[in-house]
Amino acid sequence: MPSNLRRCLSCRKVAPKEEFLRVVRLFPSHEISIDQGMGRSAYLCPTPNCIQTAQKKDRLSRALKATVPLSIYQILKQKQAEISSLTQPELY
Repeated sequence: MPSNLRRCLSCRKVAPKEEFLRVVRLFPSHEISIDQGMGRSAYLCPTPNCIQTAQKKDRLSRALKATVPLSIYQILKQKQAEISSLTQPELY
């Protein structure tokens, strides 16, 4: 069984942590960061649906026990767009 499995906050999918976007409340500053730092973290699938659901239902704020600014959701959407453009095959 593979280690380092994580669960998406929105769709509850379980997968290796490399497949998710990681949002972190840094310790001890309590700032919110993406993909780096030590502290309380939450994971989201890199899909527009999961990011939108997390924002709409305020799931990141509850999981991180901190207010998540709108700019974090914008960065997550940008990262999701980058990931989807890399994974889509080119049409000739």
